[in-house]
Amino acid sequence: MFRDRADGGRQLARKLTAYANRSDVLVLGIPRGGVPVAFEVAQALHAPLDILLVRKLGTPGQKELAMGAIASGGIRIVNHELVAELGISANQLAEVIAAQEAELHRREQLFRGSRPDISAQGRIIILVDDGIATGSSMRAAIDALRTLQPKKIVVAVPVAPSRADVQIKGVADEFVCVLKPEWFFGIGQFYEDFSQTEDSEVQALLQHAARPVAAERKPEKRGVA
Repeated sequence: MFRDRADGGRQLARKLTAYANRSDVLVLGIPRGGVPVAFEVAQALHAPLDILLVRKLGTPGQKELAMGAIASGGIRIVNHELVAELGISANQLAEVIAAQEAELHRREQLFRGSRPDISAQGRIIILVDDGIATGSSMRAAIDALRTLQPKKIVVAVPVAPSRADVQIKGVADEFVCVLKPEWFFGIGQFYEDFSQTEDSEVQALLQHAARPVAAERKPEKRGVA
């Protein structure tokens, strides 16, 4: 059981110590709930923190059934076989993509602002969320991240159902999880406080995480002789 997402992140970080103090590690949180967890992981590992925004492309009339995904960095993945099988027209597909790209752009502006897009090529990516339920969103995130050519993808969450072990290991290079209960009804049951993460909290955590980097680049002040 975790007190809140920050506690989940601290407990998760203790299972990721092999990745501490490495220049090739980047921690990516999935907004919004994954960011408070990822913040604690990044702080503990002394690694930079960024976000990976992912939007599933739900099929018309059945939004939970994903026919693809879009993500930060202009990533677009479409399952053309499923699109053809369901008889989804080019116009329908274009409408779904346009709607999700608009929402992705809105969130990018909100959370990223003027910061550059993530650079994952050749790096070890620790992809963090506050938990895994069905796994569909995480699989979409992994598929999207693969297109950025990272060296390794480590999926890390505080809690996931026991079946997720096989599911995620099949698509990620490593899966790290604190709790893998057999009886799983929802992520929130394993947090004492699972209140919604607000946009302002995500913004504040990203700004706070960026401060040490900015400070390191700042030239030292010389004393007056």
